[in-house]
Amino acid sequence: MPKFEGVYVAIVTPFTATFDVDYKRLTELCDWLITQGVNGLVPTGSLGEYATLTNEERAKVVHTVIEAAAGRVPVVVGSAAPSTRQAAEWVRHAKDSGAAGVMALPPIQYRPLEHEVIAHYEALNEVGLPMIAYNNPHDYKVDLTPQLLAKLSRLEHLVAVKEFSGDIRRVHDILEYTDLDVMIGVDDLAMEGPLMGAVGWISGVPNALPKEGVELFNLARQGKVQEATTLYRRLLPLFHYDASPQLVQSIKYMMELGGFPVGPTRPPRLPLPEAEYEAIQRAFEHAVNRHAAGEAKSS
Repeated sequence: MPKFEGVYVAIVTPFTATFDVDYKRLTELCDWLITQGVNGLVPTGSLGEYATLTNEERAKVVHTVIEAAAGRVPVVVGSAAPSTRQAAEWVRHAKDSGAAGVMALPPIQYRPLEHEVIAHYEALNEVGLPMIAYNNPHDYKVDLTPQLLAKLSRLEHLVAVKEFSGDIRRVHDILEYTDLDVMIGVDDLAMEGPLMGAVGWISGVPNALPKEGVELFNLARQGKVQEATTLYRRLLPLFHYDASPQLVQSIKYMMELGGFPVGPTRPPRLPLPEAEYEAIQRAFEHAVNRHAAGEAKSS
C-alpha cells in the first residue's frame, strides 16, 4: 500500500468575484504548489469549501486537480458527504478519476455509535482505494480515538490517519496501537508531529507559503530541532489560524498577501472583520520578513 509522506496541501478552491469556481486559477495553484516542492495535493476538503460546491463543480474540481498534477505528485481527494452512500460514491469517483487515495471523515451528520462508524469505513473500504481517516473531533461529532483506530486498522485499504485532535500524545498512541501512518492535520503541530513520528502533514497555511512549510517539515523529520524551531516560531502565529473556524477566509487572505490571490469565500463564509485581516497581515509580515532575514544571515 502507498505511503503518503511529506507535505500534502489541502488546497483552497479559487472563486471568481461572482463566486464561480475559477478552474484556470485552480490549475495555476496546483502547478505553483508542485513547483514549490509540496509532496501531494488534497482537493475538496473543508479548506476547499466542498460543502458549497454542486456535484458537478466538485467532480470538475477533482478532475482539474488530477489533470494539473499530471502524475508529478499524488492527489488525495476529500470524500466527506452527508450519507455513507454519497461518501462511497465520491470515493468511487476519486478512484475512477485516477486519485492516489481519499481523505475520509467518519459520519458527519450526527453523533454515531461505534458500530456505525466502523460500518461507514467498511463501506468506503469496499471501493478499493487507499484511505486516510480524518479525525477532527472539534468540528464533527466523532473522535477517532487510538482504540477505535485499532479496530478500523484491520480494513485493507485504510493506511493512515489525519490527526486533528490537537493532542500530540495521540501520535504516540496511534503508532503504538495500530499499524497506521500518522499525518498531522493541524498546522500548529507541524513541527511536533514529525518529531514524534508523523510521516506526513495535511496542511493549510502552505497554500500561501509552501516552500516554508516543506522546509519546516523536512527539518523536523530529520531531527534538526534548533533549525526547525527557529523557522516554526516565525510561522506559528499564522499556523494558529488553521485551527480556527475561519481558516478558509484567513488562508485565502494569506494567499492574497503572498501575491497569489484566489478570490473570495462562498457564503455562508463572509469577509472577516477588518481587525482580523490586520492581525493576519501582521503575522504574515512577521513570518516572511523574519524568514527572509534568517536566509540573508545564513548566506
